[in-house]
Amino acid sequence: MTYEEALNIYTDGSSLPRPRRGGVGIRYIVINDAGDEEWQDDCPPGYKEATNNEMELMAPVLALRGIPDEMMTSNIERIIVFTDSMYVRDHLFRATVVWPNNGWCNRHGKPIENVKLWKDLVREVRKAPKRVKFKWVKGHGTNKHNKAVDKLARESANCPVLNEPLTVQSVRRKLTSESVEIGGVKMDGQELDIRIITDKRMREQKLWRYKYEVLPSDSTFAGKVDVIYSEILLRAHHSYRVVVCDNQNNPRIVELIEEIGQENIEE
Repeated sequence: MTYEEALNIYTDGSSLPRPRRGGVGIRYIVINDAGDEEWQDDCPPGYKEATNNEMELMAPVLALRGIPDEMMTSNIERIIVFTDSMYVRDHLFRATVVWPNNGWCNRHGKPIENVKLWKDLVREVRKAPKRVKFKWVKGHGTNKHNKAVDKLARESANCPVLNEPLTVQSVRRKLTSESVEIGGVKMDGQELDIRIITDKRMREQKLWRYKYEVLPSDSTFAGKVDVIYSEILLRAHHSYRVVVCDNQNNPRIVELIEEIGQENIEE
């Protein structure tokens, strides 16, 4: 679908594994005086270690930031950004008017991820030369423009020279064979022996975000991999005995009991 008297922008983000990297694809489309579509594509270098959500946000940020002057002709009355990301579609309103007033946390107090990118997107929408509207388009469908930006996003992720990661975090390989399961470790105010896999500073909320695995023990969650937040500074590749909260909607480490020696733990 392409609208007349509008700058139509199709965007997509991708994240590829081994090694993890992400990319963005952008297509600008206008309808010319003859009623035909004209478009320009953009496939900037991608980013090391990027998640899919980061790239789905970065795609419209870069698209709005880089609108070609020649595409903003005098008959353009609005800008329509197409995305197949439900993450963007479902949360843009909250990022604009709700989360900034909640300290960038949701209604349960759980910190919001990718705050800087959300702020960048809201800023670019407000700075745009015309009013911006987002429309969701089904991914992997028959829309030729959405298929084109999906291909561009993969090419972007596979650029020989990539940008540095958008998020700085320490990463260590997990020991367990299990995959991350958000909410897999129940928060009952219990003690847990855990090993930190990644540590990431969430500056806006003044918290740390940890991906962790539960160490072999008598816990029913031994081997599970999950995500938790805390004001307490811990480090990737280190193991700790901690106390967690009793709020499943806002998982937190509330007390550090001790660091556990790792001389018998091998990667």
